[in-house]
Amino acid sequence: MSKSPNFVVPVLGGAALVLALTYGFMGRDYGARTIESLEIQVSESRESAADALATAQKNDAEIDRLMAEREALQAIAASGGGLTEPAPVAGAAFNLGRKALPEEIAAWDVKVLPDGRGLPVGSGDVWTGEEVFVERCASCHGDFAEGSGNWPVLAGGLGTLADEDPVKTIGSFWPHLSTSWDYINRSMPFGEAGTLTADETYAIVAYLLYSNDLVDDDFVLSDVNFNDVELPNAGGFVVDDRPEREYAVWRVEPCMTDCKEAVEITMRASVVDVTPDEGKDDAAEEEDAATPSATSGADAVQAAADPALIEAGKGAFRQCSSCHQVGPKATNRTGPQLNGILDRTIGSADGFRYSNVFKDAAEAGDVWTADALAAFLADPRGAMPGTKMAFRGVRNEGDTAAIIAYIQSLGVE
Repeated sequence: MSKSPNFVVPVLGGAALVLALTYGFMGRDYGARTIESLEIQVSESRESAADALATAQKNDAEIDRLMAEREALQAIAASGGGLTEPAPVAGAAFNLGRKALPEEIAAWDVKVLPDGRGLPVGSGDVWTGEEVFVERCASCHGDFAEGSGNWPVLAGGLGTLADEDPVKTIGSFWPHLSTSWDYINRSMPFGEAGTLTADETYAIVAYLLYSNDLVDDDFVLSDVNFNDVELPNAGGFVVDDRPEREYAVWRVEPCMTDCKEAVEITMRASVVDVTPDEGKDDAAEEEDAATPSATSGADAVQAAADPALIEAGKGAFRQCSSCHQVGPKATNRTGPQLNGILDRTIGSADGFRYSNVFKDAAEAGDVWTADALAAFLADPRGAMPGTKMAFRGVRNEGDTAAIIAYIQSLGVE
């Protein structure tokens, strides 16, 4: 009998045991992975549930806040309140941005105070200031700071603050030099703000001081002597005391009794050309008729004794007074003094620094005749090509003749 079946049975039994053991180990690993996966899912579900609960609680709180605001607004409306009532105050800060760092504040803190605090180290003299001013500022303000078109006058005006048309400059109106330095440094030249160096700004301010007859031509302005310069109108400003002195007078019931029966026009806004020509009263028409209309230099000389023409010239001369002086105490300023100019050699005022075109005229012996002066006043650059005088010229021919008559009437050499 063969022994093969006895051999096969133990082999098959061993193989089954191995397979059973293998399957058991595999089943245990699978179960562990399944349990781990289920535990992760349960954890994630719990976190999602917690987030959903927090979101729901936040939404409930926002709903409660909005409902409270609506009830408050309804209460305001019911009590007669309206759009003028103050808005509800937010319950918490927005927490936007951050506090500025000290170095960031310092970078923006560039203002210059009246006592000189904030001024950078530097200096500039009058003649350097003239060169920089002509190059960077004269296109708007004229070579002599006399203004051009709608751009303001920067020199002259001393003693005009009580006039109908005052000229407000650092020489007549501004109380502190620091205002000029700070404004020029931060805002000028127009369209190129911030391009001037500290020394250039000092030089421009020095030139403006010279143009306003406040310093000599050898003056040098710096951060060291800045506070030594006192402007003429430094005492013309006071601390605003209206709350104590005037508010009590204003805040009372109006009188509404003993009113005037009629209103009389006592002045017309002729200076700014806003009063219509129609309806001009008889007195104004008679005044116009009495004002001569001389149009040439020769006419001015012939009519020089006419009081009305001289008076008209005195008013018209104001457009020249920012640069020129006349009268017993006249001195050279931005322009030469004009006493006795008729029949005087052109470019011959003592002590004045003329441009080359005037020096050439003086060497040629040219004289200020009435007609030559009238032509120059009407068109300075056309009559004397190359002049540094940037004044556009007197546009009204009657004003030209009146100015000449006024200067001649002073009779001062």
